Amino acid sequence: MHTKDILSAALVEVGLPVMGRKAAQGYYHDFLSPLDFPELDLIGDLTEIGTPPALAMRARVMDGEFDASIAESEAWVASPDGQETISRLTGVSQK
Repeated sequence: MHTKDILSAALVEVGLPVMGRKAAQGYYHDFLSPLDFPELDLIGDLTEIGTPPALAMRARVMDGEFDASIAESEAWVASPDGQETISRLTGVSQK
């Protein structure tokens, strides 16, 4: 199962269905998100909600429970977006 879906299910399970739907679309995912720092935004959103279930989820996020898997990381590196990003950061073409 993709980590975005694992996060989505966990958010729904603790009563945060709107955030769960966003997570299912990759909004909080390391490589799928339009955000620069999706994990920090997720932590901030959970902190702002402030309920005990939200704060418990925040702790799980901070512990890395929902970080992208190695397979997801490797898929991103092989993707056009990953290749472009690596090229821009290193100045070396990955092709």
